[in-house]
Amino acid sequence: MTVFVFAGPTLTADAVSELLDATVLPPVRQGDVYRVARENPRAIGIIDGFFEGVPSVWHKEILWAMEQGIPVFGSASMGALRAAELADFGMIGVGRIYEEYYNGTLTDDDEVAVLHGPVELGFMPLSEPMVSIRATVDRACDEGVLPHETATEVLRVAKALNYRDRIWKDIGHSMQKLPGMNEFIDWLPVGRVDAKGDDARAMLVRMSQHLEESASGGPFAVRTERSLMWQSLRARIDAEPSSDRAVNDAVLNEIRLQPDLFATLRDRATLSLLARDEAKRRDQQPDRDALVKQMSAHRTKEGLSQHADLMRWLEMNDLTADGYEGMLADASRIDWMISERTDKLGATLLVELRRSGGYSDLRDRAMRKAEYGSRVPSGSSHAGADRLRMLMWYFETHLDREVPDDLESYAASVGLSGREAFYDLIEAEFLFCQMDVDSDQKKPAK
Repeated sequence: MTVFVFAGPTLTADAVSELLDATVLPPVRQGDVYRVARENPRAIGIIDGFFEGVPSVWHKEILWAMEQGIPVFGSASMGALRAAELADFGMIGVGRIYEEYYNGTLTDDDEVAVLHGPVELGFMPLSEPMVSIRATVDRACDEGVLPHETATEVLRVAKALNYRDRIWKDIGHSMQKLPGMNEFIDWLPVGRVDAKGDDARAMLVRMSQHLEESASGGPFAVRTERSLMWQSLRARIDAEPSSDRAVNDAVLNEIRLQPDLFATLRDRATLSLLARDEAKRRDQQPDRDALVKQMSAHRTKEGLSQHADLMRWLEMNDLTADGYEGMLADASRIDWMISERTDKLGATLLVELRRSGGYSDLRDRAMRKAEYGSRVPSGSSHAGADRLRMLMWYFETHLDREVPDDLESYAASVGLSGREAFYDLIEAEFLFCQMDVDSDQKKPAK
């Protein structure tokens, strides 16, 4: 049995995994809790969920999960809301936000709502939740950064904004003439409180402790009423295609029937696991810029120029937004680990080339190229070959692919010191291939 946690934008999948061994899923929506509850997990944690545009998670599916003996935890955002509503039925709420909803201090859903980025980047938060604004202002008052009157006005203005528009930079700019506001803006980078994130992390710790202390499920909830709406939802979900686990197992068996493909993917997967461990050990997780760079490269490679193209690709490849971000993070960690060892790879690459059986052919070609290069006059018309022409020849004609936008990064990816070294490499290749063409043209006809 496993543990499922619905998260994003409050916490990334990596942040969840640091505190709890769990399968991290995108923000919860209607039917998701029932779907995972059918797999009889050890526990379910709800942090984030959809509020608008997509049907929200039903109370009844949470009750049904608890009826099966599965403990369900809630915190921070949608999880705090549902936990406050279902605490009397056995749902386990964690954190200050949950407590304030439960005791009636908070009542509005917009207190925890945020604007977030596109799904392919893991629902990156783009606005500040009102609960975090309140907690930050309270801390600023306690530390003497904000006068009480200014703090009251900040909360009034922020609460009047739509949740999409609650951005510290804009709030601060509109109120910077108020006493203490400039000092508050300067203090924010170190003093800002992530109220939802703090509560979410507390929930994950609580879940981990619960799982260590008890091998059995949580308290059984009262029997869920079998209404027509509930039966309809269950019937619709039960009619969906087979579970991801069954599909994954079936695809793995197809790979095993192709030993060469299996060996290639096995080696890449092993490298990915090693890169994860090394990055965690050295605290070198990919940042947002690294993920965006990987996404751009992937979309270019797959021809996914439009958002709709990417959405179709995700659907075709059975990937969620979090799964896609995880794939990009894995690629970024592999690139980082390789770049850290570039100067040590040469000898090992040659060992692998000998093992694969391609060493002698490439050695002979390299020697012929070096011999030809030594005979090319310094004033040869080819010696100063136009770089753009060489680049287009090498990538578009020789490799049948587009010229990379970032040649510096490409050079590093093939173990070179930089762009200039790459130009030298392809100039030698260009001249050598031209020599072969000229030699063929000069051969007498038979």
